[in-house]
Amino acid sequence: MTDRFETMKMRPLPEGSDTASDILAHVYRALQGKGYDPITQLVGFVLTGDPTYITSYQSARSLICRLERDEILEELVRFYVENKLDK
Repeated sequence: MTDRFETMKMRPLPEGSDTASDILAHVYRALQGKGYDPITQLVGFVLTGDPTYITSYQSARSLICRLERDEILEELVRFYVENKLDK
């Protein structure tokens, strides 16, 4: 059982690292850190645009709101194509 009183280590997004890929990775880790299913939450956000699907933990909500939903989809498709279809 994990100790609920452990100090949480913040992983801030480095200055200038505001690419869609960096933001998605940060948001994914924040959702995991709060015990959410990151895939389900991100899909809900992309489909609806409702920022309440994303936790405010580690500034994840404010970071994801920097991106347009089409930017997120472009990044997801680019990642899939580069990692699945080019092999």
